[in-house]
Amino acid sequence: MAVVKEIGKKYGASPAQVALAYVLSRDPQFVPIPGTKRARYLEENVEALSLQLSKSDLEELGNLSASGARYDERRMSMIER
Repeated sequence: MAVVKEIGKKYGASPAQVALAYVLSRDPQFVPIPGTKRARYLEENVEALSLQLSKSDLEELGNLSASGARYDERRMSMIER
C-alpha cells in the first residue's frame, strides 16, 4: 500500500485513483467496476480516467503482489476447472 500511496502523491491522486488508473492502463477490455456509497468517491473514481501513470510507475505497480488467497479453499477449487 505504501507504493500506491507514494505514486499517488506524485500525481495528487488517491490510492483508489492510482489503482483504477493502473487497471485501465492494462488492457482496453479490462473494465473496473468500483463500488461507492458517496458522491465524492464517485467523482474521485471518474477523475481516475484522466490519470496517466508513467511507464516506470506502471511497472512498479505491476511488480506488486497481493498477499493471501483471493477466495476460501472451497471457492478456489472451482476456479479454472
